[in-house]
Amino acid sequence: MRSLACNAKLRLINEFFERDTNQLQKDYPSILEINVPKKSFLYRQGDHCSNLFWIKSGIVKLSHLTEQGTEVTIDLLGRGGVVGRFQDNSANQAIDETAQALDEVNFYRIAYSDFKAMMFHQAELAWSVIEDMYARKQRVERKLRTVLTQSVEARVIATLLELAEMFGIRCTHGYTLEIHLTQQEVADLVGASRSVVSTILNDFRNRGILDYTRDQICINDVALNNSYKF
Repeated sequence: MRSLACNAKLRLINEFFERDTNQLQKDYPSILEINVPKKSFLYRQGDHCSNLFWIKSGIVKLSHLTEQGTEVTIDLLGRGGVVGRFQDNSANQAIDETAQALDEVNFYRIAYSDFKAMMFHQAELAWSVIEDMYARKQRVERKLRTVLTQSVEARVIATLLELAEMFGIRCTHGYTLEIHLTQQEVADLVGASRSVVSTILNDFRNRGILDYTRDQICINDVALNNSYKF
C-alpha cells in the first residue's frame, strides 16, 4: 500500500547512501552504518544523545515511559525514518523518548553537525526528511484524536489500517503486515488494555476481518473499512 511518492523517497535515500562510501565519509566523517538485533535500543529515555539515526531497514518503535510507569507507544518508523534530537544543544539535554528495534534494524548513525551539513548541501534529501517528519506529526495527532474521541474498537480499526498502509504487503486476503506485533504491542499503539484489544482482535478473526498468528497479522482491509464508519 506504499505510495509512489514514498517509494521515490526511499529510492532517493538509498541512492544517496549507496554512492561512493569513501567520499560520503569524507564529506560527513561521523556516518556509521550499524546493525542491531531485535529488541535492541538505539537510545533510551534519559540518555544524552547528540546523534541522529536514519533507518535503512527494519522497524523502530518510539515510546515514552510516564512517571506512573506506563509505557506509551508514540509511533512506529520504517525505512527512511529519522529519529533523535534535532537540536544543536542536545548533548546537554536528556532525550524524552526511547527508540527500540522491533526486529533486526540497520541504520546510519550521524552526528548532529554532520546531519545539519548534509541537509544544507542536499536539498532534495532534506525535503524528504521534512515530508517524513510532517507525516509523523500527522500520525501522532490522528492517534491523539482517536484516543480522545473514538471507542477502543474504532481505534483498533484505525491502527490496523494505518499499519497496513505503512507496512502492508499484498496477500490473498488483503494485506499481511511486514511488521510482527504482539497483542500487547497493538494495545500500546491503541492506548488500551491488552485484554480489551485481544477480545476485539478475536472478534475480528471470527468475523473474517483479519487473521493472525503469534507473529503475524493478515488484514482484510476492505472488510475492515466496511465494518466501521468513522
